Amino acid sequence: MKKSPIITLNQVSKSYLEGNISHLVLDSISAEFQEGECVALLGRSGSGKSTVLNLISGIDKPDNGSIMIQGKDITGLSEVDRTLFRRSHIGFIYQFFNLIPTLTVLENIMLPLELNKQRNEPLARSLLDEVGLLERRDEYPDRLSGGEQQRVAIIRALVHDPLIVLADEPTGNIDQETGNQVIEMLEKLVRKRNKTMIIVTHSQEIASFADRHLLLENGVLKPQSKAVV
Repeated sequence: MKKSPIITLNQVSKSYLEGNISHLVLDSISAEFQEGECVALLGRSGSGKSTVLNLISGIDKPDNGSIMIQGKDITGLSEVDRTLFRRSHIGFIYQFFNLIPTLTVLENIMLPLELNKQRNEPLARSLLDEVGLLERRDEYPDRLSGGEQQRVAIIRALVHDPLIVLADEPTGNIDQETGNQVIEMLEKLVRKRNKTMIIVTHSQEIASFADRHLLLENGVLKPQSKAVV
């Protein structure tokens, strides 16, 4: 029997106001994402790719349509409940790392656990060891290279065992060679744990590891072959 999708977008629309003018970013998009699937979301800058991630994570609410995650309609939740849902079920990786500069590497990784009222320092240490950064655990982010900071950010996104990992241009702030290494590590970690991941990127090379590609163009989401960006 076919499994139900872990994420379902149904006729989702989103507009933003600039002054008194409303700009339609997403125009009744629908899509399904399966458990353990890696999907690359492609499109030009400003096409609304990050908006899709923000809606799935519950950071934003759609104007119309529904977003189901593991059978739960998160669009019907209050802002507080969406925040709690995100803390438990979503891991977010950002282009600019978003590490807290006043916290050490280990403290940054522990933060999602503490927000969920957990404290599992052995797990955090084990994940740091897995990416070769255990010896840097007591250092602050500004002492790390860009690639090292992004590895810490990836571990932080996975430490609380989320259902879904959302990665928004995770290699956009590091050089290509380091970016390729980071993506290889991210893919390995995500697939090992059977996580569903949606990765926003403009790079065909970065997207090549994904199981399938979706293109966001003129507010519409379209399936694409792997050869097309």
